[in-house]
Amino acid sequence: MIFSPPGPEQWIDQGIALNMLPEEGFIQNFTCTAESTDGINWTLWYSSHAEGKMNIAVAEGVPGHGMKRFPAALFPGKASDARLSIGNLPEGWYPVQPVYLKLPDGRHRIYFWAHSWDQGVVRYLCADSRDGRRFEVLDPCRPCLYHYNDRAVPAALFGPAGLTFGKRAMPRPAGEPEANPELLSNDATNVYMLPDGTFEMFTVHISHVEKDDPRYIAHDNAAGWIRVIYRRTSNDGITWSAGEQVIAPDADDPSCLQFYYLAVAHLPEGRVGLLGHYNVQAQTMDIEWCFSADGIHWERPARVPWLPRNPEQSGVHGIYAPHAPVKINSKWHLFYTACNFTHNHSLVSGKEKIADIRLAEINALIISPKKN
Repeated sequence: MIFSPPGPEQWIDQGIALNMLPEEGFIQNFTCTAESTDGINWTLWYSSHAEGKMNIAVAEGVPGHGMKRFPAALFPGKASDARLSIGNLPEGWYPVQPVYLKLPDGRHRIYFWAHSWDQGVVRYLCADSRDGRRFEVLDPCRPCLYHYNDRAVPAALFGPAGLTFGKRAMPRPAGEPEANPELLSNDATNVYMLPDGTFEMFTVHISHVEKDDPRYIAHDNAAGWIRVIYRRTSNDGITWSAGEQVIAPDADDPSCLQFYYLAVAHLPEGRVGLLGHYNVQAQTMDIEWCFSADGIHWERPARVPWLPRNPEQSGVHGIYAPHAPVKINSKWHLFYTACNFTHNHSLVSGKEKIADIRLAEINALIISPKKN
């Protein structure tokens, strides 16, 4: 059975849900969870990117009407009693791109990437909470995933071409294990709990191409590397499988196309995917619709941007999907990040860089084939 997406014209733009503030820098809800019971009041998880310091936060209230913001309080020891705090996070490690899940036993869990340029840390951590306020990182030295730039990743694991990505040679502390080569990722990760209680992850890997390959784009921040989507599974959401490639550019795609992320909505018919449609030549980011019955085999019938990224002709060069769209009262709500600059930040529309969180709504995510 072949499904297809509703037309792009079906999206209704609801404007800015959460704007950036000077003290936060630019914000994004890339891979982040949104929650609501009535479709009016929401809890939005997001990241802030102030100069030299990143963090995660939640915003609560009515989107577009002065939502109250709660940045995470970070502690190397025990978490404090605050609206959002994270304990057992080493000093100088900054969290971004949170995924929030409510577990069947009542625990609350967040996943996030922790960054510390000074300490050579880029890794995907897991933290649990009993009250949804005080989260404790399970083990910062044994993460779910490692970015290629993490200090625990030896040069021999970069691959034959020697991936650098600006990696700084940082010593791995005594007692910290070397990275498992099966757990390398290039950022952009989403985690979902399945109905049987197991977990599913979609993350990004890279494969190498030579300079004479038409897919080599010199002005990309990962020149010579092609981004593809991997799927991993886990029984507990902590220890993950080596994974398998499930989506990659093929002969029907232009040479400049790569896939930056995959967010998923679970429907009775299967998984509707919001695929990061990255034009590396233009350095623009869009959302492409895709579909899978099992999370492994994916159909891409349209292969073009689905959500219009230039509402009000505002010069948006990139849009980034959240963890998942949310269905309430027969309507799907999609909070997404819109940027007025290209991925490599070389082109900016306007006097300053702006990244806000917008809201778009649609009545359906999928069109079933017509019966004869």
